[in-house]
Amino acid sequence: MTTPDKPAPLRSALLGSPENNRIAHGFFTREGGVSDGIYRGLNVGSGSNDDPGRVRENRRRVAETLGAPLSHLVTVHQVHSADVMTVTGPLEGERPKADAMVTATPGVVIGALSADCGPVLFADAEAKIIGAAHAGWRGAIGGILENTIDAMIALGARRDRIQAVLGPTIGPDNYEVGSEFYEQFADANLSYRTFFRDSAKEDHKMFDLWSFITTRLERSGVRASSLQTCTYADEELFFSYRRSTHRKEADYGRQISAIMITEQ
Repeated sequence: MTTPDKPAPLRSALLGSPENNRIAHGFFTREGGVSDGIYRGLNVGSGSNDDPGRVRENRRRVAETLGAPLSHLVTVHQVHSADVMTVTGPLEGERPKADAMVTATPGVVIGALSADCGPVLFADAEAKIIGAAHAGWRGAIGGILENTIDAMIALGARRDRIQAVLGPTIGPDNYEVGSEFYEQFADANLSYRTFFRDSAKEDHKMFDLWSFITTRLERSGVRASSLQTCTYADEELFFSYRRSTHRKEADYGRQISAIMITEQ
């Protein structure tokens, strides 16, 4: 894979609409980074075993693409929780454990790292309040999406103005799960069975994480959309934890989805 010298993030038509002219965002891919080997491209995973200097440069390129210095790119130690952090400026020291951030501070880039889980970017352009959440199945079923919305409202956002976009996430054709996984969802809520279909493998199901996340967002009263882009299927553009696991690779990279309120 050859990558351009600069990141070329995917954009959402919803978040990139004229009404959101004070919001800068990007669903970053592997393109435009300096890492190589199994991390080739724009690996921003500080928790990976990639060279820290390369990860730092990749993160700098992400921040620069959105118009901010590296010091203003904020990410957390993601632990598949439902915990949301309110950010007022750049962070120093050890990254706090959480899976989403919200802010009303211009010039601060907040980002969600992913490698199959669902990165969701949120914005209330009128109130100038944004959010970024890492939503795997544990976080989504645990309430990370709803908690992010509530945290934005606490800052002054209004539910009916919030827009939420799901970025690159493992798709329903590649997310095969066992019966125990399916039963966890069915036990939590019988309606969740609609997000599964039979697999070719006995006692397995195919899980539609895309629809699960967007449905929960819509039921929360916000305007939701999805890029419907599968991380597992497109190795040229995306890192994938599941693909790396199937290949028995030692580690995997992470891409980032990031958003910022501009200073102007």
